[in-house]
Amino acid sequence: MTERYGIIIANLGSPAAPTPKALRKYLAQFLTDRRVIELHPLLWRPILHGIILRTRPARSAQAYQKIWGRDDNGAFSPEAPLVEITRAQADKLQAALPDDVYVEPAMRYGQPSIELALAKLEDKGCKKIGVLPLYPQYAGATVATVYDELSRIIRKRADLPAIRFLRDYHDNPAYIEAVTQSMRQHLRGLDWQPDHILVSFHGLPVSNVEKGDPYEKECRRTYGLLCTELADIKIEKQITFQSRFGPKEWLQPYTLATLQALAAQGKKKVLIITPGFSADSLETLEELSIQARQAFIEAGGEVLSLVPCLNDQNIHIDALATITKQHLLSGWQTSADTDNKINVIFQASSQLTSGFM
Repeated sequence: MTERYGIIIANLGSPAAPTPKALRKYLAQFLTDRRVIELHPLLWRPILHGIILRTRPARSAQAYQKIWGRDDNGAFSPEAPLVEITRAQADKLQAALPDDVYVEPAMRYGQPSIELALAKLEDKGCKKIGVLPLYPQYAGATVATVYDELSRIIRKRADLPAIRFLRDYHDNPAYIEAVTQSMRQHLRGLDWQPDHILVSFHGLPVSNVEKGDPYEKECRRTYGLLCTELADIKIEKQITFQSRFGPKEWLQPYTLATLQALAAQGKKKVLIITPGFSADSLETLEELSIQARQAFIEAGGEVLSLVPCLNDQNIHIDALATITKQHLLSGWQTSADTDNKINVIFQASSQLTSGFM
C-alpha cells in the first residue's frame, strides 16, 4: 500500500456565526489562551467574564456582519470568510501536491478544529503529518498556540503519527515572490498613483518582544525583502502595525495613526498591503477596508486601496506548495525501522538542514 502523507494548514479562526452568542463562545476560547493573554487567570478571568464577554461580543458581531457573506435570500453564509478561504486554500494545495498527500484546513479557535483535521488525515491512513501554520512570521501568540494545541491533542495518546511542524516562512523566496507579484498586479489595476504605501502587519505588545519573541524582527525582515524586490516602484513605503487590544504599548508605528498623519501631511492616496495575513479576515476586510479607510478620508485623505491577501490565488498556492515540499515532505524516511518513530520537527524556513534536502 502506498504511504500517505497529511498536511494541516492552520489559521486563527472565526466565530460560528456573526451573532453575539457565537462571538461570546469564540472570544471565551481565544481570550483564555495564556499565550494570547499573559495576565494570570486569577486576575484575568474576572475581567474577561465580568466585563469583556458582557460587552465585546455584541460589538464584534456587528463588525463580522459587515464582512460575512450572504446567500440570495440575505441569510448569512454557514462560515466566515476566513474559514471559506482556508478551505479553498486546502483544496487547491492538495491539487498542487502529489496524489499521496492529503490536505486538511484547521482553525486554532473554532471550527474546523485542529483535532478534527488530524482525525480526518489519520482516517485516510496518513501516518506522517506536516503542520503548516498560515502565519509567515513567527509569534508566540500565533504559531506557538498551534503547537500547544497539537501537543494537547496528542499528549495522552499511546501511539502517535510522525509530525513535522513549520515554525515560519517569513523570508522564504517563494512567499516573498508571491507577495511581490500580488502588489504589482494590484498596482497595474489602479487608475491612480499612490502617494504612499503602507506595509501593515498585525501588532504585538512590546512586552512580548522584550521577553524574546522574534515577531517584530521577522516582520521587519519581510518588509526589507519586499522593499528590495519592489525597489523599482518609486513610491515611499513604510512598515506599520495594526489591531491593538488592551492597554499595553504595542509595536509602532500604528497603522491607523500613520494614515491620519499622512492625510494631515497632504498624502491623499494610500495603498496598504498586509503580507502577514495569508487570508482576508476581520482585520483586513473590516478594520482596514472599512474603519481605516473612513478614518483616512475623515482626516483629509481621498482614496485608500487595500491589496487583497494572497488568499487562494494561484501565486499563493504555488508558494505554499513549494514551502510544503521543501520543509514538510522532503526527505521523509519510509524505511521500516523509522516508520514507527515519533518524528517531531520544529523547523524554521530560513534554517534548512541537509537532512531535509
